[in-house]
Amino acid sequence: MRSRLISKLLAAAVVAVAATAFVVSTAQARTPAPGYEQFAGCPSPEENSIDTGCIRSDITGGHFQMGTKDVPIEKPMVLSGGVDGNLENFAASPAGGLTPVKQKVPGGVIGLTGLTFLFELLGSEALTLYAVTELTGAPVIGEELEITLPIRVHLINSVLGSKCYVGSFSNPITLHLTIGTTNPPPPNKPISGVPPKVTIEEEREILNLTGGTWVDNSFAAPGANGCVLTLFGFIPISINGLVNSQSGLPAAAGTNETRQDIDISLTAREHVYP
Repeated sequence: MRSRLISKLLAAAVVAVAATAFVVSTAQARTPAPGYEQFAGCPSPEENSIDTGCIRSDITGGHFQMGTKDVPIEKPMVLSGGVDGNLENFAASPAGGLTPVKQKVPGGVIGLTGLTFLFELLGSEALTLYAVTELTGAPVIGEELEITLPIRVHLINSVLGSKCYVGSFSNPITLHLTIGTTNPPPPNKPISGVPPKVTIEEEREILNLTGGTWVDNSFAAPGANGCVLTLFGFIPISINGLVNSQSGLPAAAGTNETRQDIDISLTAREHVYP
């Protein structure tokens, strides 16, 4: 499992944690062969001539904590697509990419902003807050299962406007995920991931890696940007400062943590599109 091939496979699959997939043209979309339906997000040869493998990653649990806010991964996310012979150049068909799953943020908008009067105006249901992670740059895959991911977190509720983020393209949250042991600055202490179990479905020639956990508690998180409360329907007021003060942002390296539980499947594209 320490071979370069398996290392590259695992690292490529971890992109599912946070990636916005590259989607190829719909012109030559095809249906996967029976038994390979789970790889529907993999582009066909007509859609992408470079990729030779099909990959699917299921993020089944874990959490993402930055500042004082800790968001559990309660709803599974799926990334499906294709990779080349080096398990690089990820691309997806229109059926693939990263599923747009919203994770519920404990405390909602009031917990994020401290604006308790919003409860009287809107009620608790309208103040439910969601977080969606988006990739802001290309992932970098290492030799020992590490992966670097630059991301931003989209905070979703109409009260915050449509462009409320933590992190940006110019100032991303940069994750360094590993199944090994971290070496964070204080006050965080080292934590360890869990290597996946490797099995092969010989009849269908599908490689499965299950039960793996990738971790990072060394990353920094910048302050919020683009969070706007519109009073009376037409007076916009920036609430970035409120979000930051209530959420402990910006948060220095050594004060944040993420754990991601991931199951991975990989097969040759010739099986999916014979």
